Amino acid sequence: MRIQVTLTVSEGKRLIARGIAARPDVQKALRSGRILLKGGTTVSAVCEELCGKPLRISGRITPRGTMSSKEMEEIGHCVILEKGVVTNIDGQVTGGVGSLKKGDVVIMGANAFDNYGNAAMMFGRALGGGPGPGLSGMMSEVSRVIIAVGIEKIVPGNLNDVIKDTARSEVDVAMGMAVGLVPVCGEIYTEIEAIKTLARVQPRIIGRGGIEGAQGGATLIMDGEKKEVLRIFQILKSLKGSRESGLEESFVECQPGKKCRFHLACMYRRKNAFIGKFD
Repeated sequence: MRIQVTLTVSEGKRLIARGIAARPDVQKALRSGRILLKGGTTVSAVCEELCGKPLRISGRITPRGTMSSKEMEEIGHCVILEKGVVTNIDGQVTGGVGSLKKGDVVIMGANAFDNYGNAAMMFGRALGGGPGPGLSGMMSEVSRVIIAVGIEKIVPGNLNDVIKDTARSEVDVAMGMAVGLVPVCGEIYTEIEAIKTLARVQPRIIGRGGIEGAQGGATLIMDGEKKEVLRIFQILKSLKGSRESGLEESFVECQPGKKCRFHLACMYRRKNAFIGKFD
């Protein structure tokens, strides 16, 4: 049997979250280990699937450029989930990373990935802000690092060639805060992997993009036994209309002229910031 479906970007993120939450290794860590989640809208959706709580959203890309939220560190952007208890480790990420043990899982996002298995994350502050110093530890302490990233973020060519030429200090004018790229290593997990986790079907992308909210979305066909195809179809229907995940207050952006610590990143160097208004 074959079906054709179209997913918006937000629906794709919820699908990724549903697939990650159903993985046996994640379920095992949920029962008897620890799961470290580094915030972003996709990872926030994962956190909601696992424990019902969204995360604080910090950096984001909007029509205005690469932006950050107002300062809200009392609400978790990086958290550890252990036996149903969520612990905010913002401000002590390295300590949280150091507590990870065999069998624990790290789930993070990415801003870009390629067909060669490379992925990268944007840094808008020196050393990546609070989570930055612990990032390498996340990848060195445990063997299971899941990079939850939507297929809209795939880039052409080899991402490693791009990473070498993205220093923040080289940006003369930026819409929002100037950012650089740092590589992240782990298992890239997109909507395709999520579909395969949730049903024994073979998904293939046949189109990208659209209008009326489907910009950046994907159209797919899926083949398999009728029972499996209908199972995934029902799951995807249940995700229609999904919205971005994240603590609502954290979607408020840091604005020029407002006093907040993240604004220092926006004004990293005066030449690196677009000072005018976005009308």
